[in-house]
Amino acid sequence: MSSKYILLAFFIPLVLFGQKFKQERYKNFDRRLFHFGFMLGFNSSDFTLYPVQNAYEQFKILNVQNDAQPGGQLGILTTMRLGTPMIRLRFIPTISFLERSIKYTFEDTSAKFGYRIEDERVNSTNLDFPLMLQFRTKRLNNFAAYCLIGGQYSIDLQSQEKASQNFIDPFIKIKRYDWQGQVGGGLEFFAPYFKFGMELKFTHGFSNVFVKDNTYIAAPIQTLYNRGWVFSIIFEG
Repeated sequence: MSSKYILLAFFIPLVLFGQKFKQERYKNFDRRLFHFGFMLGFNSSDFTLYPVQNAYEQFKILNVQNDAQPGGQLGILTTMRLGTPMIRLRFIPTISFLERSIKYTFEDTSAKFGYRIEDERVNSTNLDFPLMLQFRTKRLNNFAAYCLIGGQYSIDLQSQEKASQNFIDPFIKIKRYDWQGQVGGGLEFFAPYFKFGMELKFTHGFSNVFVKDNTYIAAPIQTLYNRGWVFSIIFEG
């Protein structure tokens, strides 16, 4: 998912709608203590990958890298006003579907170009529990902007951390539990009876989730940290 197009998706509505709305809608929104809604998200996930030192000398590997893959997520939203309408605490239990790709380039003198490429896919179905602080601007007609900072606890329901390894067709093992930091921002548009928002968020793991074993695909990797971008559409009442 290109960040250039995501940024355009944010700023085009700002230009189009910022001048159009004149009469303030949903005036009671900021007076309520709690608000509820749902979120539909699209993610682009990969790893921060660190290979072992001297990987070529040890394993005859020319390169190991990971490529981001698209995914989706769905969450239920609860926000609480913290004294002022401009500061809120937000909780969105979410189910996320993730895919990552790790590509290996091995030296292979028998191959046509002297090397071979292998692609390992890592799939996850996560239960995420993000807790975020939201700092919002004052409303301009029916528009507002905000930034976010916080973290989340994730449980990978597809984790094969303790599964028996298949040494004929090996797979990458990822830990079941992870803590991640998050930062982002978004735009809000107020309709007569609900609020519509668009949000872009970056998430990165705090700890190494890689499970080292004796397979040839695990040997060249030192650490893996979960990483990703999330673009969300949020409806809140």
